[in-house]
Amino acid sequence: MKKLGNYFALGFLWLFSLQPFFILYLYSDLLYQIIRLIGYRRHVINENLRYAFPEKTRDELREIRLKFYRGFCDILIETIKLQSMSERQIRKRVVFTNMDYVNQKAKENKDVVAIMGHYCCWEWIPALSLYSDAVSCATYRPLKNKEFDKYMLKLRSRWGSLNFTMRNTMREIVKIKRQNKNFIIGLIADQSPDRKTIQYWTKFLNQNTAVLLGPEKMAKAFKATVVFLKMTRVKRGYYRVDVIPLADQAELTKEYEITEMHLKCLEDIINEKPEDWLWSHKRWKYSETRVIEN
Repeated sequence: MKKLGNYFALGFLWLFSLQPFFILYLYSDLLYQIIRLIGYRRHVINENLRYAFPEKTRDELREIRLKFYRGFCDILIETIKLQSMSERQIRKRVVFTNMDYVNQKAKENKDVVAIMGHYCCWEWIPALSLYSDAVSCATYRPLKNKEFDKYMLKLRSRWGSLNFTMRNTMREIVKIKRQNKNFIIGLIADQSPDRKTIQYWTKFLNQNTAVLLGPEKMAKAFKATVVFLKMTRVKRGYYRVDVIPLADQAELTKEYEITEMHLKCLEDIINEKPEDWLWSHKRWKYSETRVIEN
């Protein structure tokens, strides 16, 4: 019965995605009103914002939360729409800058580690594979529901990107290298590590923060070039992704240097436009003392 329900839900999502954007955004507007009224994860969002921006007033924080709700609803709609979008549509709605830099690295037989955060519509970033000369891939955490896990994998592979579980990533990357191919791998690096795997703490958004070291370790292991993917909402349904070079030769950087660099990039864009980050996530759940005293 559960499996049948999953198939029904997935069929509904496919039909739902066939509607044009202007109709889908009407649904997004309705969803915004609903989650605003019920206060979706309000406590988590308010607490995250209060610690991140202690200088802001209560009204300013509330405005950020409401703007986050609106953008979050759009992201949900835009993610569902992926399954029926054409290549022409995605190329029009997501523009990548500085891809010449990335493709030049492929010509130089170098791999690229592309780091990003849960910022704007991160589910559209795999469209980068349409512009890359290297093998495009990404890591993901499997969902508990197998049918919806397959659904999300299908969306993320829509433009030819390969997707690996975090456990299998290194093994799959080695396979690519054995074929004498170069890769560009997208890594979302703003999740909270599992408590048992925490190896490094730093200051991020005014707080003691446990961070993932995977992107830095991978970049050094493969002597890769490191870039940051800065996604900006140009207007509703349209984005720009700037490829920002961080380290040309990861193996020559100091320990934690790459980690600090990509966190600084993410922190800068969050400070610039905070409503586009995923504030509903319990990012600091393992921090015993959140605020760092200056």
